[in-house]
Amino acid sequence: MKAHELRQKSTDDLNKLLDEYRRELLNLRIQKKTGQIEKVGRIHTVKKEVARILTILNEPASVTAK
Repeated sequence: MKAHELRQKSTDDLNKLLDEYRRELLNLRIQKKTGQIEKVGRIHTVKKEVARILTILNEPASVTAK
């Protein structure tokens, strides 16, 4: 999801999305350790999404108002 799309979401929606991505990341890491994962690159993508959401949540209100 692009940053401008995330900025249009409410804080509650972003927190829910963040929880979903963190759960998915945990599951992907478990799958990697047990050798069950098919798409290892998905871990990298999910980590970037988590970082993107955290960045938007920590932005000052003046930045998100633009």
